[in-house]
Amino acid sequence: MSKRKFCLAILSSRDATGYDIRKIAQGGHFSNFIDASYGSIYPSLAKMEREGLVTLREEISSGKPARKIYSITQAGRDAFVQELHETPVEDLFRSPFLLLALYSRWVGGEFISREIDRRIEHLELKIRGLNHELTICHDPASAWTLEYGMFMLNASLNYLKMNRSKLERIASKRVSHAQAAE
Repeated sequence: MSKRKFCLAILSSRDATGYDIRKIAQGGHFSNFIDASYGSIYPSLAKMEREGLVTLREEISSGKPARKIYSITQAGRDAFVQELHETPVEDLFRSPFLLLALYSRWVGGEFISREIDRRIEHLELKIRGLNHELTICHDPASAWTLEYGMFMLNASLNYLKMNRSKLERIASKRVSHAQAAE
């Protein structure tokens, strides 16, 4: 998903600063759609302002820098709806844990066991967070996306629990990175 589409999605439901958009990208159910940094959000917002898709207003508070608050325009809503009609690209799945699993023989069984425990804890925490969001969710489409995310995380969690011993056995046959290069 483009940063533009992501920003328009958030702004379609409320006005926000670039900082607000970044926070939303990091937490809540919007964090499941994209990883957006300040370095990508602010240029997208500036370009959309030039294109007339968003407007900018500044809120001034005494003793603080001015807050730049963005609002979506009707042209922005139209552009967002048009982008929603585009077929989504394939989902991206990136996992630093899977890189560790791939090189598990370089780090050994004890380390892998600890990291599996951490991964299980992380997945359970994410599932609990989504479940909490679901309990306070009133929008059927949001509920559906939360349930889908929970299903995917549960599948990952179940696979890891059922197959952890297999990865631990692989990792227990430790090799040095020099041996692996040969």
